[in-house]
Amino acid sequence: MNDLIINPAKEKGKIVTFLQNTFQNQGIDHAVIGLSGGIDSTVSFFLLKEVLPPENIFIAHLYYFNSVFTPVETVVKEAKIPQENIYHISIKKSVDEILKLQNISSLETERMRIGNIAARMRMILLFDLAKKHNSLVVGTENKSENLLGYFTRFGDQASDIEPIEHLYKTQVLQLARYLGVPDALINQTPTAGLWDGQTDEGEFGFTYAEADQVLYLSLEKKLTDEEIEKQGFKNAKKILGWRQKNLFKHEAPYVIKN
Repeated sequence: MNDLIINPAKEKGKIVTFLQNTFQNQGIDHAVIGLSGGIDSTVSFFLLKEVLPPENIFIAHLYYFNSVFTPVETVVKEAKIPQENIYHISIKKSVDEILKLQNISSLETERMRIGNIAARMRMILLFDLAKKHNSLVVGTENKSENLLGYFTRFGDQASDIEPIEHLYKTQVLQLARYLGVPDALINQTPTAGLWDGQTDEGEFGFTYAEADQVLYLSLEKKLTDEEIEKQGFKNAKKILGWRQKNLFKHEAPYVIKN
């Protein structure tokens, strides 16, 4: 769909200006970013290094299953991030301790609870590193995840600044190619790494490519579910149903409004 095609050079300039202004306005010139090896965090990092010098960027690789950090570690090395600014931290011991305290033993029946705990543990560490280094936490959420509610509240959704939240996943991929992100990162299967074998699209039951177009047609073009389905998007109702069931994440906490 042509409407989802971006001008990557223009987009890069807009985001870089946004980042520059935000750091300047906050009087902070250091940043912490969690790098998973996924496309969203990698693109966010590529944009961040356009704004701050390498010594002002702190990388956190927060893993549960294994400590494999390639090929993104090549990207970090090429950016000349000082070794002392790179944190490889296993969250397994901390997460497992919480699981023990909460009597959570079954991955199959308590999968979402375990995933939420892992996401929130990562954010605890990111914000603690930000406090240690007087930094802003740079988030890595895209528009597709945001609209679908595909995030853990107070977990991977928490940040100080979000450089790519206005871009659909497929638009992030367009920007990634323009920025020169390695193909190995662009082509890998999207995953939040919340449990072994977990993938985003496996959980959804639909692809980001289809979701982006359905969300665009529904929310920006104001087409009905039936009109969208007639354009060939058989999962339209499933995609919009996924969004509907997660809308509460955008509304909570509930407060008295005078």
